[in-house]
Parts: sequence; structure tokens; C-alpha cells
Amino acid sequence: MPIKIPNKLPAAKTLEKENIFFMTETRAMTQDIRPLQILLLNLMPIKIDTETQFARVLGNTPLQIELELIAPTGHTSKNTTQEHMLAFYKTFADIKDKYYDGLIITGAPIEHLDFEQVDYWKELCEIMDWSTSHVFSTLHICWGAQAGLYHHFGIPKVEMKKKLSGIYRHHLEGKNFMLFRGFDDTFCVPHSRYTTVLRKDVEKVKGLKILASSQEAGIYAIKTNEGRQIFLLGHAEYDADTLKKEYFRDLEAGINPAIPENYFPDNDPTKEPIVSWRSCAHLLYANWLNYYVYQSTPYDLKSIPTT
Repeated sequence: MPIKIPNKLPAAKTLEKENIFFMTETRAMTQDIRPLQILLLNLMPIKIDTETQFARVLGNTPLQIELELIAPTGHTSKNTTQEHMLAFYKTFADIKDKYYDGLIITGAPIEHLDFEQVDYWKELCEIMDWSTSHVFSTLHICWGAQAGLYHHFGIPKVEMKKKLSGIYRHHLEGKNFMLFRGFDDTFCVPHSRYTTVLRKDVEKVKGLKILASSQEAGIYAIKTNEGRQIFLLGHAEYDADTLKKEYFRDLEAGINPAIPENYFPDNDPTKEPIVSWRSCAHLLYANWLNYYVYQSTPYDLKSIPTT
């Protein structure tokens, strides 16, 4: 079954080229089935890229999904046209009375700021509180994961000595984790961040379980007991060239970044990266949708229990 996306969303052209099964709103109106209602809170600056990345991994499953997009009202996007925002994005006020099977809160390149300094922090906290009673399972990504862990559990983010950028090998911290069902013993995930959370701080919180980690990148995946909240500190959804774009962007900005680790062949930025994480990305999101959303969420979304 396909992912349902808004008519004329730019991601459609890319998904069609990649043979990802999607359906526009117009075509979906003829389907007599309840699709999964997935809300994407997009905090990334280049929103079209992020929309495409998540539509790709969500669309590669046998489930029909209806994707809605929202962005904070307290922040004006500098890298996405206002026409695009008005055409495809809703505000929290537009959807706060609705219920969703799943919510994805993306990362954001604002780690240098304290959470309370972020211009949309108050609105984000309101959305995260709302999600505990209006969303069955919420997936927090990178900075979004750090924000969620801080807001819900008081876990601070910690600045690292240098930016963590590259592709890192991870391992599971136990067996029979449904989120990682079908994974190999080790798997690769991209990371791109300046801050992290410490294991000792996570382990202090009753009800949080560390699922996967990396010797180089630290903790990757955390969940609450029932999986109603999941926190991923990496970017499995990244495109092949996302880290490349970030690297050359930082070079042009005079930041003098380190070359992303385990990414360019022979550590040579003139060579095209080799993708080593795509299969685990698709399996990860398929598992989330299947085990934590589709098989668990109530048919009547208004009966979602509060976490």
C-alpha cells in the first residue's frame, strides 16, 4: 500500500523516479480503507529535502499512510519559499484538535542554542505535551530527540569536543527489540551533530530503555517502555549526498569542518559517497510503522490513551 501525500508535493517527482509507491490525495479519495495518519513536524531548514527523505522511508511499506506536514509558527523558514509553506504546511492550531497514529519530530541545526533560546521552543513544548494524548507513537530525530528527552525527562544535552559527522557502525544492546527486528548484528547510521546525551543520564530515568549504540557515536536509539515515545540520535533517513552537502556548505561558510568519517571513499571529498545505511533505514521505519503504530494504535484515534 502507498503513502498518501498532498497533490503536487515536490517529493512526488523524486519518489516516482525511485519507484516508491505513493498516492495523491485525489486518487486516495477512491480508497475504502483507513490509512495511518502520520504527522511530520519539520524543523529542518531545507524542508523539501526533508519531506522527500521521510516520504521515501515511510512509503516503502505495505501500509497506506496519510502524511500531513506542520512547521512552527514562531519561526520563518529562510531556505523554503513562503509559497511552498502556504501550499503544503499547516500550523499546530490547524491540527491540535485532531488525533494521529504517529508523529515524527525532525532534527534542527540549532544545537548551539540552549533549548529555551530557540524561538519556537514554547510552541514545540506545547506540541510535545499534546502528543502524549493525541498521538499513539512519536518518533524524535537527532535534535528533536534531545529536545524530547529534555522536555519529558529532564535529560540535558551535552556539547561534544568536535562535531560528530559521518557514518558509524552500531550494535544492539539486547535481543528481540521489535524496532530492530530483522537487523544484522551491526548496522550503519549517519550522524551529524555537535551535542549528545550521556548514558548515565538516560539510565537514571526509570522507563527509558537504550536499544542501540555505537562505540564512536554513543547512544543511538532509546524508547519508553511501551514504545509510545522513541528517540533516535542519528539520521537513518539521510540521502546519499546529505552529509556531502553539509560538508561543502560548512567549507563555504569558513567553518573548516572535518571530513565526515567513513563516508567518502578513501576519505576523498572529490569521490561520490557509497551508501551503507539505506536498507536499515527502510527496515527501521517499516518496523516502527508496523509494530509501534499499525498493530498497536486503536482504530478510533480518539481513544488513544495518554502516556
